[in-house]
Amino acid sequence: MYAQATRSSSRRLLSSARRLNSASRSLHSTTAASSSHLSTHRTLASDAYTKSTDPDAPSVSTTPDITPEQRSALDAALRVDQAGEIAANWIYMGQYAVFSRDKNTRELIKEMWEQEKKHINVMDKLQVQHRVRPTILADAARAGGFLLGAGTALMSREAAMACTEAVETVIGEHYDDQLKEIEDLPNDHPSVPLLRKVIEEFRDDELEHLDIAVENYAQRAPAHALLSTIVGAGCKVAIELCKRV
Repeated sequence: MYAQATRSSSRRLLSSARRLNSASRSLHSTTAASSSHLSTHRTLASDAYTKSTDPDAPSVSTTPDITPEQRSALDAALRVDQAGEIAANWIYMGQYAVFSRDKNTRELIKEMWEQEKKHINVMDKLQVQHRVRPTILADAARAGGFLLGAGTALMSREAAMACTEAVETVIGEHYDDQLKEIEDLPNDHPSVPLLRKVIEEFRDDELEHLDIAVENYAQRAPAHALLSTIVGAGCKVAIELCKRV
């Protein structure tokens, strides 16, 4: 009971942080729109990697000169982020395969999956930019992700949503912790402020997925608390393993 209450409290705090962040960005976008009608979409940090017209810009092509300790922390952070986005893509792939004939659920899964595809695209570029060794557990992340996604989807729609809720809760917390861990990286290198903004953007995306899962009755899944505990614990173990190998 205590563990469930703690998880619920954590989800509420993370969700509130995301909504405040989104509201702030929305206000900024509204202000900008009032002075210019040239753009109808806000600029995302990840656009620097997916829509850049200058792939040789220092912010997306170079890595900072940092201490060995800082380099080790950055390597671990990007290695686990890349692995996590691999797993997330395959979780949604598994769910999508099971719900291929359920139009409403299929479209819901597809919407979240499209964001995850963008995430892995950007993480792959960050891994190359900062010369990070990928995890040797990438194939395990793919297989485990697909089995988790398909397995919970086969249980029920609510179980699939509970899986998403549990995974995104852990990932949201992980990205928040990561932002604190990289605070001491030098701001004078253009890649560092951009990296922070990308992580903030991806955290907000993951927490939006969490909200979607809850709105779609994740907590009505049979044995919800047990399922959430198992999935969440598995995610935390995977994060620690991928940091190291």
